[in-house]
Amino acid sequence: MIHKYPMPSVVEFNQLLGAIVRMKRYAIAVSMCKQMEFFRVSPDVYTLNILTNCFCHLGQIDCGFSVLGKMLKLGVEPTVVTFSTLINGLCNQSQISHAVSLFDEMIGQGYRPNLIVYSTTLNGLCKTGNTYRAVRFLSMMEERGFEPNIVAYSTVIDCLCKNGLLNEALDLFSEVKVKGIRPNTVSYNCLIHAMCNLGQQKETTRLLNEMVDNNISCDIVTYNVLIDAHCKEGMISEAIEILDTMRKHGIEPNVITYNICIDACCKEGMLAEAKDIVDTMIKQGIEPDVVTYSVLVDGHCLQNQMDKAKSVFQLMIEKGCAPDIHSCNIMINGYCKDACFWASSKSSDMFDFVGWFMQKW
Repeated sequence: MIHKYPMPSVVEFNQLLGAIVRMKRYAIAVSMCKQMEFFRVSPDVYTLNILTNCFCHLGQIDCGFSVLGKMLKLGVEPTVVTFSTLINGLCNQSQISHAVSLFDEMIGQGYRPNLIVYSTTLNGLCKTGNTYRAVRFLSMMEERGFEPNIVAYSTVIDCLCKNGLLNEALDLFSEVKVKGIRPNTVSYNCLIHAMCNLGQQKETTRLLNEMVDNNISCDIVTYNVLIDAHCKEGMISEAIEILDTMRKHGIEPNVITYNICIDACCKEGMLAEAKDIVDTMIKQGIEPDVVTYSVLVDGHCLQNQMDKAKSVFQLMIEKGCAPDIHSCNIMINGYCKDACFWASSKSSDMFDFVGWFMQKW
């Protein structure tokens, strides 16, 4: 198309660029934009927005701002999409203060942000723990005629919960319901997780009942949080019951679910039960991961069963699951703490393992 005559129009170039970007071939799109200049096809605001987006996806945010400068030099008026793209790029680079400054500058220049810009900036504030500013940002959205949706509220509720501000999260959750906005599974999960961490079982049960009453389904995250909470309280049999319940409701446990239960069993010295759970997950078509094996190795180390710990570690390697530094440290600590092992003739095993470890890392 590039070499056809007459020369393609900017609209045709933009269509081609859009197709390339949808394929995530950002570097190719950037190269195409440079060829436009070679063929003396003047880019328009759509072209330059596409180019800005490509640079942001490539992590070249400075180049994205260079495109903004080029827009101004060419007399091309930036759009809300231009600012939205740059704000998103800054947030992805964790340059949140810069993103908020650009948002303020955008407002100051008379641009009216859309919901995407608000949501992007709000996510950035929450990711960096700017909790109270995120709450104020919600209010600002309303003042400017943008009613936050449940996704925006859930983002801030999650941020409040993660920063230990459960009461403030509950207040915001109540505000959501008063406004007639229907909470979703995510918003409930945030609160349930926070309450479980604080051991507030009664409040957790109340929220679960509320979910049922409002026909809001629990998902795998809900069940994993509940299973984890019961395991941490030493209520392993109850945790297994919850695992069975989730299956009955058509939600299949994932490797995280099984790892939580296996870890709890190993910490309690219930290694036979842990092995049964591993067998079950394999039957369900879920392969153990490095966490699964590490937990099992640790379980045997805690019981001073270094031969079995070594066997599990070797099995992990045989299954093509690469050990990480954490799993290796578990083995080394296990060897160091086992007095009986040092008294035996097998103490050279540890030095062999350390030698292997040093070669690997």
